[in-house]
Amino acid sequence: MVHLHRIPARPARYGSLSRPLPEAVATALGPQPLWIHQAQAIDALREGTSVVIATGTASGKSRCYQAVIGEALMASPPGTALLVFPTKALAQDQLRALTALGIPGLVAATYDGDTSPEARAWVRRHANVVLTNPEMLHHGMLPFHGRWSTFLRRLSYVVVDELHVLRGIFGSHVGHVLRRVRRVAASYGAGPTFCFASATIGDPARLASALCGLPVKAITDDGSPRGERLLALWNPPLLDADAGFRASANGESARVTAALVGLGARTVTFTRSRRATETVSADIRRRLTQMAAAALTAAAPRDPDPADTDPADTALGRSATLSDANRPNAEQDQAALAEPTPDERAATAEPTADMVRSYRAGYLPSERRAIEADLFEGRIRAVVATSALELGVDIGGLDACVLDGFPGTFASMWQQIGRAGRDQQHSVAVLVAGNDQLDQWLMTHPTEAVTRPPEPVVVNLSNPNVLLPHLACAAFEHPLSLDDERWWGDDLGEGVRQLVLDDRLRLRDGRAYWQGRGTPAPGIGLRSGSSDVVRIVDAGDRLIGTVDAARALETVHPGALYLHLGQQWHVERLDLDELVAVVVPVDLDEYTQVRTQMGVSVLSEDANTMVGRARLAMGAVEVVNHVVGYERRDSRTRELLGREELALPPTRLVTRAFWYTLSDAVIDASRVGPADLPGTLHAVEHAGIGILPLFAICDRWDVGGVSIAHHEDTGRPSIFVYDGYPGGVGIAELGFNAGRRHLDATLAVIERCPCRSGCPSCIQSPKCGNGNEPLDKAGAVALLRTILNDR
Repeated sequence: MVHLHRIPARPARYGSLSRPLPEAVATALGPQPLWIHQAQAIDALREGTSVVIATGTASGKSRCYQAVIGEALMASPPGTALLVFPTKALAQDQLRALTALGIPGLVAATYDGDTSPEARAWVRRHANVVLTNPEMLHHGMLPFHGRWSTFLRRLSYVVVDELHVLRGIFGSHVGHVLRRVRRVAASYGAGPTFCFASATIGDPARLASALCGLPVKAITDDGSPRGERLLALWNPPLLDADAGFRASANGESARVTAALVGLGARTVTFTRSRRATETVSADIRRRLTQMAAAALTAAAPRDPDPADTDPADTALGRSATLSDANRPNAEQDQAALAEPTPDERAATAEPTADMVRSYRAGYLPSERRAIEADLFEGRIRAVVATSALELGVDIGGLDACVLDGFPGTFASMWQQIGRAGRDQQHSVAVLVAGNDQLDQWLMTHPTEAVTRPPEPVVVNLSNPNVLLPHLACAAFEHPLSLDDERWWGDDLGEGVRQLVLDDRLRLRDGRAYWQGRGTPAPGIGLRSGSSDVVRIVDAGDRLIGTVDAARALETVHPGALYLHLGQQWHVERLDLDELVAVVVPVDLDEYTQVRTQMGVSVLSEDANTMVGRARLAMGAVEVVNHVVGYERRDSRTRELLGREELALPPTRLVTRAFWYTLSDAVIDASRVGPADLPGTLHAVEHAGIGILPLFAICDRWDVGGVSIAHHEDTGRPSIFVYDGYPGGVGIAELGFNAGRRHLDATLAVIERCPCRSGCPSCIQSPKCGNGNEPLDKAGAVALLRTILNDR
């Protein structure tokens, strides 16, 4: 443990409304007085001002929109409300909360992919509060808005929860869906007020306004009470200083989680990948089984003798130490983390392996619902999840949260940490660092974890890959005209022109009509830009899971090893025409990683500037990615077991990028020779991508990179960092604007790493398609110092 930060408890601060709520609504909400941010939000919403409530977890954001919705239901004529959540689980959770209030006249129902046809018809006829998700709104409601005419005519409020996840391609799509909601509602005479709810993010009002196209007021003064929270930064032990090799973050996260569960703490552990979710949950179960066996073999209860104890297996392990420079009361703080009270010991049953479950995307709906029910009812002691459980589902009185690696953004970090301590009890969060650049940068800059302001969220509604499909959907819902500039501004004219040239729209009497068959909505995937999903099935055609088609070549290529619910599967066949991957169960102590060949072409340069002695440019590029094979590696040692070749088609991506070009004078001044230049550029590229999330709300998997000693389009040594989505979602623009700060941080992460020649903490990348070859750490330091020494 390299740092421990105490976040003190705080008392509530209360506010009052400009006028009281209707008695029935006030009674339903209960006697608890309103916190200051709740009073501010309710008053603004009642005045017709759209708001974004960006306060901490468990700060009662839902109470704000529950109050005004209840009031609207009692108006004459009564209003309706549409609540949009990013996941079905969150909608179900909020449905329970709304129904439990017992507000007179409130008829709430979910409308999503799990709703039967009969239930959907009932919802359309009877519900005045509808809870849904962006996909169902896009596919199932807007194209058939005539069936919702009564509901839409009285639409008073649109609630959009978990605003902070509406970033990148998903947020860009949702922005167009919300404009279509306003447009369709306006056709029935309604102009709903929007209420956004969000974890803390940078400039929430700007994002909310971009998404709905209205002025939005930010409510950020959090008046809710909070129990004391401990945040520990945990760096896995350094096993080989020269190679920079540390113990596995997965293993350390499992060890910490098992210790916390053994001490009686209900714990959620967040991982960054589906594979890690399965690996960590299996490791926790193994450790709990060992703990139970050790307890059974103990001859009799006795006070432990320190000489008999292996420190690696005790409460939080031998690496759980803090220097006095970090804090003066290391022993007391360590005890606070490790030792339960006698009452906690008495109330805690012996933990067993079946009290641990994993939770991630790709599970079947029935599997996810069962896990959610077990969590809510407290039948399981720990859950290991991807960000699928990061959102505001109330999963009961969790005491602890373990983060298996920095989640990519500070907004997500605080959202995950906030899953524990929701009942204002004392809680602990442990951030276990991964081996990559950003995680290790945080370990050497620990105060940044608690003082750095949250990142801004980026969306790009002008991206033609997103704009054009939604304009086509809007034309299906109602013919487009010049009046629709109020929803899409200057993008409308060019978008309609392109759709007409593509024979998707036809012009008649100054209006643009959809001329395809049926609605175009099913052809648009809101979260990936594609609606195609590859089914993962066994030899008997039993559905095992799913994966987005855009990720299939890297995830379920022939020969890949795929993990699902703790079971390892070997991919026998991938059929891209039928969108199916056939798998068989295996039990191997290894994993696979793809090898790729990449190229990039500059299509246009839109801006440029000098950053030290390097030229920084930004514009449109085409990236060609060809998966040519894969590596088999040992799961424990990461040792290379073999390389296999693949014959798969290349993929092409037209997107946005920023790139650095270097003159011969800079290369000469750095004293990097021709033989070392490719490895030097490659190392700078990896480190730059790894540290980029400091400046944009993205993670390394949202971007890619290419470096080349002589690029045909620039004529110079060049390093490209590109947005991983078609057309780009604004990440390249943020990287370009970061400029000097980005290169300064890149140099810092390489210089401060104690390894000799490069490691995952500085210049190696887990997603490198070239197997992290070649890489030159010394050359990267010399080149970056030369670039930044521009005096």
